[in-house]
Order: sequence, then C-alpha cells, then structure tokens
Amino acid sequence: MASKINSSNSPFLCKLQRNQPYNPRIRTIAFSSLSDQKQLLKTAAYTVEFKSLEACKLGISSYPDFEYNAQGGTGTGIATVVEDNELKDQVSVCFDLKTLHIPPLTTTTTRFLGLPLPPFLRIDIVPELFQGNIGRESGKVDLEFKAKFMFSAGSIYRAPPLMVETVLTTEESAGKMRSGRGERLNGEGKCRLVGVATVEPIDDVFMNTFLGLPTECLAKLNALITYSTSSS
Repeated sequence: MASKINSSNSPFLCKLQRNQPYNPRIRTIAFSSLSDQKQLLKTAAYTVEFKSLEACKLGISSYPDFEYNAQGGTGTGIATVVEDNELKDQVSVCFDLKTLHIPPLTTTTTRFLGLPLPPFLRIDIVPELFQGNIGRESGKVDLEFKAKFMFSAGSIYRAPPLMVETVLTTEESAGKMRSGRGERLNGEGKCRLVGVATVEPIDDVFMNTFLGLPTECLAKLNALITYSTSSS
C-alpha cells in the first residue's frame, strides 16, 4: 500500500467541519496562474472544492485497466494553513463525507477492453475518509482515501464490500504489482492523482478467486481542486 502522509492536522479539521454547517455563501476564485492560488492560500481557513473529471483509469490485479469517466464527482472541504515550521508549504484539508460523491462504475461511465461495462454490472464507491495536505508552492497533493467498493450484478448478486485504503498523490505511487505517477496542480487547479492499494480477501469465495485476493488495485484520477472564500 502507498505510504501514509503527515496528517496531524486532519482530525482537527474533520471535527471542526462536523461542528460547523456548510456555508453556501461562497465566492469562487478563478485562478489565472499558480501565483493566484498561492496568494489565496495565505488566508487562515477557507473552503476547498473537489471535482473528479473524465479520462480516469481503475485497475485491479493483473486485469487490464477500466477506462472510467468520473466527471460529475464532487466534494467540499475545509482547509487551513499548517502551523508547523517544517510544513510551511502545506495546507491541511478535510472533505465532508456528506458532500463527497464519486460516480459509480456503470455501463455509462466505464469501459473495459474498449467495450461498455455490461448494463447489469455496477460498482458503487462509498467514501469513508478523504483528507490530507496540499503544497502551496509546489502544487503537490497527498490525500488519504478510504472507501468501500460495492460490486453488484442486478438483483442476483451483491458481494460484500471491498475496502480500499490508499494515498492519492500527485507524485509516484508504487506497489509490488501496480504503479503510477500523478501530475501536480497547475494554474487552473487541475491535477492527476494516483494511488496503489492492497485489497484484502472478503467473505466471498467467488470474488476472492475471481480477483485473486489479496491483490493490488490502482486508481488514476483526473481532478480539479479550487478554493473559495466566504462572501461578506
């Protein structure tokens, strides 16, 4: 599994976010350059918006990757400057799970070996954790991600959830079987996040055998991360 990141400030952010209702009165900042992002990130606290984009990939075991259109995925979080001399470049962000949505893998969003996923197959993604650090100067992103992947085939079959836990990063993520390299935030807030995770066996002989569990999975997620300040 990818290495863990320094997230000492994340639990506080999550607690803060649960206690404070989301304020819809926000003013979105349109960035013309990376320097504009740096200037905004000097504030103490602000809202961060996450959107997943198209042209993503998901892979598991030795199977070819799924081509995945994740456009429409959204999430809102709270970000604060990390008060640590060794982490001056970083802000800590925690996304509210109530606002976080990642599109399921279906026949309309996913292709395998060039063909759409069969209509009866569906994989729902249920996030349980999404938090980490963003580099103000560098554009580096490291986000701890934990989610349940729910496989189903119509009303006939529903497998126990597969738990996936990794660090989605703009850097390199590598396991024994899978690896990938991301891309750092640009002036528009776009980036590519990658993460390798180990998937453990579940209480389902068919799924364990079919996927060869335990095994590794890889996510390559194109995303847009922007910041907002409260309106007066």
